[in-house]
Amino acid sequence: MQAKLKPLSQQTIVITGATSGIGLCTARMAAKRGANVFAVARNEPALCELVDEIIESGGNAAYAVADVADEEALKGAADVARQQFGGIDTWVNNAGTSIYGRIMDVRTQDLRRLFDTNVWGVVHGSRIAVENLRQHGGALINVGSETSDAAVPLQGMYSASKHAVKGFTDALRMEVEADKLPISITLIKPTAIHTPFPENARNYLSYEPQLPPPLYAPELVAEAILHCAETPTRDFFVGGMAKVHSSMALNTPRLHEKMNESMIDRMQNSGEPAKASRSDGLYDTNSRLAERGARDRHVLEHSLYQRARLHPALTATIAVAGGVALAAWLGSRANSNSATLSAS
Repeated sequence: MQAKLKPLSQQTIVITGATSGIGLCTARMAAKRGANVFAVARNEPALCELVDEIIESGGNAAYAVADVADEEALKGAADVARQQFGGIDTWVNNAGTSIYGRIMDVRTQDLRRLFDTNVWGVVHGSRIAVENLRQHGGALINVGSETSDAAVPLQGMYSASKHAVKGFTDALRMEVEADKLPISITLIKPTAIHTPFPENARNYLSYEPQLPPPLYAPELVAEAILHCAETPTRDFFVGGMAKVHSSMALNTPRLHEKMNESMIDRMQNSGEPAKASRSDGLYDTNSRLAERGARDRHVLEHSLYQRARLHPALTATIAVAGGVALAAWLGSRANSNSATLSAS
């Protein structure tokens, strides 16, 4: 059964990890487009501030404090969302964290905790979403990563968690479609996005980590998420480099691995020594209502790849027009050359 999704202005959208980065950007953008926003995170003061901000701007919002690794807490959050807004139309599993360090150096306890958030958080949220959407339909959107396909050294367990999210999401989609439930299930695969991701990650390295360039704006991910909340979509790469890295890993895996091996301690090195007592978000909240990372980086605010994906008809028209113009130009050049030869 094809899911029939409401316009965003008629939706209630639940967003986990809503007080930082992609989740925060998505919450604000959804509110501006008229959706009821239900924000879920661990940081209650930040949640209060976000909800107040949205309401003062004329939007509708509410929140619940929950760690996505705690299934009962997340179920409680869903109950509050239904009570506040009468139902749920889109559920976005966005909460996540990372660890920088060689796999052999990272404590097993930390590796398990990362999976509790990145994998079990998605599992809990997805199961709760399907139960809430199975009758009237809606969208389940899981935020994965390009590392769902292309593993990154020094973030080995993060890469593994995103591979798990992809496998889980694909399997759940098949089961939901086989059961003819009116639910659209999407996997979002961003490339490196300029968010506080490195600051919130646990760090085992001797230097402060950074995301490798090119960096894209978090608004592009929010735009993709909200597009998929209205338009049934299987998966969505955010940023052209996400598609490039995924294609390389799938089609030329050894070349992709060798490239990463040659840059293992360069592409994620900020050049700053590791801070002795840095905080992170692995076990406790580290969010500060920041959409973008603290360091000043060059950021790509637009993506031609994404424009083409969101507006395929317009892109095709432009391509055809460009082809006609090129053909006309080549034709005029050929006629000019012929005339010149004839004159000779």
